[in-house]
Amino acid sequence: NGWVHLKMIDVNEVSYQNDATLLNTGSPHYIKPVTQLATFDVYANGKIIRYNETYNKVGINVNFVELKDNELFVRTYERGVEAETLSCGTGSTAVALAMYHSGQSSSEVINIKTQGGDLIIKFKPSSLAYSNVWLCGPAAQVFEGTLQW
Repeated sequence: NGWVHLKMIDVNEVSYQNDATLLNTGSPHYIKPVTQLATFDVYANGKIIRYNETYNKVGINVNFVELKDNELFVRTYERGVEAETLSCGTGSTAVALAMYHSGQSSSEVINIKTQGGDLIIKFKPSSLAYSNVWLCGPAAQVFEGTLQW
């Protein structure tokens, strides 16, 4: 077990669609603020957005975020998995940048809480771009196996 610092790609474009923020952190992400995230139906709502006419062909990860007591809670419907995952690194990074970009967070170091654990996102903002983006969090071995050919 240890702590990992993973360098992410720079993000040079942030756009909006209705009440959602769109950006790419290595994968495309749709970030939507919600209330009552603990009981929110991530699977049903995420699937509707991921498979709508706009995103159906390429797919998009859908991140739902709740700002509560100065903490960001994130739950993600992940394309490819086609279900909710316990944590998504590119999604947590996207949420941190989106919340900063919208002015809902003023820190360049943002704590994110997911069902899979707590993460820290660090970045350097400039104009409409974000560089020196880091995803930081715990790493633990969860599986070991042997393949026989």
